[in-house]
Amino acid sequence: MALEPEFWAVLESMAQDKRISLAALIADLDSRRGESLLASFCRLSALAFVQSKGAAVKRKKV
Repeated sequence: MALEPEFWAVLESMAQDKRISLAALIADLDSRRGESLLASFCRLSALAFVQSKGAAVKRKKV
């Protein structure tokens, strides 16, 4: 699957957070993607992960 390096970096962070391998994370995303293309679903999942981390940081500052 072709993704930009920035997305791979986020997916690796996601896998580390879940304490699973990158391959296991991709397999999990693949099983949950429905009709979406895998690369698109991975990008959207990476975006959601980054947004959730940003929201957590904002909550800590308040």
